[in-house]
Amino acid sequence: IIAALLDRLEEIERDPTLRMVILTGAGKAFSGGADLQWMRARVAMDEAANRKSAEHLAELLHRLSSLSKPTLARINGSAYGGGAGLICCCDLAIASEQATFAFSETKLGLVPAVIAPYIIAAVGIRQARRYFLTAEPFDSQEALRISLVHQAVAGERLDEVIEAQVQHLLKGGPEALAECKRLLGKIMAVP
Repeated sequence: IIAALLDRLEEIERDPTLRMVILTGAGKAFSGGADLQWMRARVAMDEAANRKSAEHLAELLHRLSSLSKPTLARINGSAYGGGAGLICCCDLAIASEQATFAFSETKLGLVPAVIAPYIIAAVGIRQARRYFLTAEPFDSQEALRISLVHQAVAGERLDEVIEAQVQHLLKGGPEALAECKRLLGKIMAVP
């Protein structure tokens, strides 16, 4: 999935007819994070292989965060671990009120190292400390309160609210939006 997303983001970056990205889940979840079988297999990998795997995810997060076109996270359901990291790499994040969130890595004996810079940039160090250490799940209202998402709306209104944001973004000039994103990237200096 990481390789497919990287390829697609590269295509989107090069295509001037595409104005933005809407990232969402295909089923009931936005993203459950990494596949647990894949993560278990990483335990048997040597350090070099694990590093390469982490670098691949880091490349995806960086590419999503630094894409010159606006990105919207349409959070239709649960977002755990790396899925929550993807949300923080998007410019706008709108969640269904039914969505749940967690930085669940420590429950799996892992550290959310790759997603940490993006999470901290979105929610701040204080909230990251709490949710990284406890790995407790939280609802969309808490996600809104800590600035993980910009809006939490009734599930039946999710598409309507996303469409309103799309219309706002389409009013901006593509070059101005790209320059604005570059400026923000320089100021924040997230990897």
